[in-house]
Amino acid sequence: MSQPAPDYLTIKAQEQPDKTALIDDRPDGTRTVLTYAELERRSCRVANALLGEGLSQGERVLWCGCNSPGAVIMIHAARKAGLTAVPLNYRLTAEEIAYVVDDSDAALIWVDAENAPLFSSIQLAESGNALARVRRIVVYGGEAEGALPAATVTDQEWLDGVSDRTPPPVAIHPKTMIYTSGTTGKPKGSVRDSTGDPEQRRRLVEHIGYRPDDVYLTTGPLYHSGPGGFMAISYLLGNTVVLQRHFDPEDWLRLVDVHRVTSTFAAPTPIRRICALPPEVKARYDTRSMRIMIANAAPWPMALKRMVLADFPADSLWEVYGSTELGVNMVLEPADQLRKPGSCGKPAPGVEVELIDDEGRPVTEPGVQGEVFVKSASVFDTYHKARDKYDADRRGEFHTVGDVATFDAEGYYYICDRKKDMIITGGMNVYPAEIEAALEEHPSIFEAAVFGIPSDEWGESVHAVVVPVPGSEPTPEQVAAHAREHLAGYKIPRSISFADELPKTGSGKVLKRELRAPYWREAERRI
Repeated sequence: MSQPAPDYLTIKAQEQPDKTALIDDRPDGTRTVLTYAELERRSCRVANALLGEGLSQGERVLWCGCNSPGAVIMIHAARKAGLTAVPLNYRLTAEEIAYVVDDSDAALIWVDAENAPLFSSIQLAESGNALARVRRIVVYGGEAEGALPAATVTDQEWLDGVSDRTPPPVAIHPKTMIYTSGTTGKPKGSVRDSTGDPEQRRRLVEHIGYRPDDVYLTTGPLYHSGPGGFMAISYLLGNTVVLQRHFDPEDWLRLVDVHRVTSTFAAPTPIRRICALPPEVKARYDTRSMRIMIANAAPWPMALKRMVLADFPADSLWEVYGSTELGVNMVLEPADQLRKPGSCGKPAPGVEVELIDDEGRPVTEPGVQGEVFVKSASVFDTYHKARDKYDADRRGEFHTVGDVATFDAEGYYYICDRKKDMIITGGMNVYPAEIEAALEEHPSIFEAAVFGIPSDEWGESVHAVVVPVPGSEPTPEQVAAHAREHLAGYKIPRSISFADELPKTGSGKVLKRELRAPYWREAERRI
C-alpha cells in the first residue's frame, strides 16, 4: 500500500524555505511578510490544533474573514489536517450566515476579529441556533468586539503550547466546500478535491505561461473560488502571494508597483475602477511587470478590455470561462481579445465541451444555441446534501451549470445567457429567486420578479418589478429597506418599478425575458 504524499506546502517549504511566500502590505503601513518556512510552521501549528480538537478527517471547518495571513494559514491548515475547508462570505447577513453554518455542519469556525460580531448576531436569527454543532469559534487577528458564544477563544489561547511540527500526511484527499446559490435561491455547498487534477493543472499552467518566479496579487476576496483557486496555483508553483485586504484601486496600483506583481485574477468591476482613475494618478505607478491578468467572474465588455490594453501590457490579458462547480472550462488568449469580441475562447486543456439543444441533441452547427456541458477531471464531486441536484445536471460524464452558448466556425465559444436568470453584479452571483422570496414576505407585496439590467459600473445591476397587494402603495424606499433586513447589500435591488401584473406563460411561469428585454434593447442602442 502506497504512503500518502506530503502536503505541497511542506514540499515547497523544504525546497525554498527562505523565499517570500506571503506579503500583507496595508495602506496604513502595516506589513507582514512570511517566508515559505514560516508559513509552513504557522499552518502546521493550526493544523495540529485542529487535530487536537478531535475532528475527524473530512469534517467541515468554516473560515470567515477579509484577505489576511490568518485566512491563508487556515486554507493550508485545513488541508494538512484532512478537513474540508468552507469559506464564508463575510458580506452576508446574519440570517444568511446562520443558514450556511447550519447547512454545512461546521464543527469549528475560524473568524477574523473584524468579522467576529457576525457570529454573535446569528444567535438571534429566526432559523434557530445555527451554532448547535460548532465545538469552537476561534477569533484571529485581534480582539473581537461584542458578546460572542461561550465556545469562543482567541487564536493565542487556542494555539498556546501547540506544536508547529508537520503533521503526518493525510490518507484522504482533502476537500473544499464553496457555497454557491442554486435556482431555488438557497446556497449549496460545492464539494471538490482541494488540489484538483495534477495533469490538467500542469497543462493549464503551461498554456497560460505561469512561472515559479511569478508574484500573484489577490484582486478580490479569497472566499470566491476564482481568487482563491488561482492563489492555490500560485502556491503549488512556489510563487509569492501579495494580499490586499480591502480593494482600493490606487492602492492596488501601489501593490503592483512596489512588489512587481506579475499575475492576478479579477472580476470586471475592480479593474474598471482602476482604469477609471485619473491619468495623473495612474502615471504614478509602474505596471509593466504585469504578465498575466485573468479576466473572469462576469462578462468583460469590449470597452473595458480596450481600457485594460491601454493601461497594461498588450499581451497580459487572458479571459477564462468557468464556474465554482466545473472549474476553468474555456480560455481566450491575449491575441484573440480584440479579434473575437464577445468570445470566452476555446476549451481549456483537458476539457471537452458539448452544446445540447432544447431537444437533447448535440449542436453541430456554428451559431446555434445550446446548453453548455463539460467533461473535465476538475469538475466538482457533488453538492453537499443535494446529490439529486448534482445528478440532475449531468449527461453521462458531462456536467452543466445551465449556461447557454454558441460557437463559431473557428471553434470559439460565446456565452449567451448566464445560468438563465442569474445576475452577475460586480463579479458576484445573485439569484433572483432568493430576492423574490424575501420581497414577497413584505405585507404590501403580492408578487415580485427580479432580473439583471445593464450597468456600466457593475456589468449588471439588480432590478425588481413589484406587484403590490391590491389597495397597497409601497414605495421603492420601503421595498429596499425591507430587502436590506434579509439580504446582503449586493443583492438589494438598485432600481424598483411597479406593475399591476406580471407576464406569464400558460403554465404560470413569469416571462422574465419580456420584462428584461426593453432594458437590454436600450443598452444595445447606446453601443
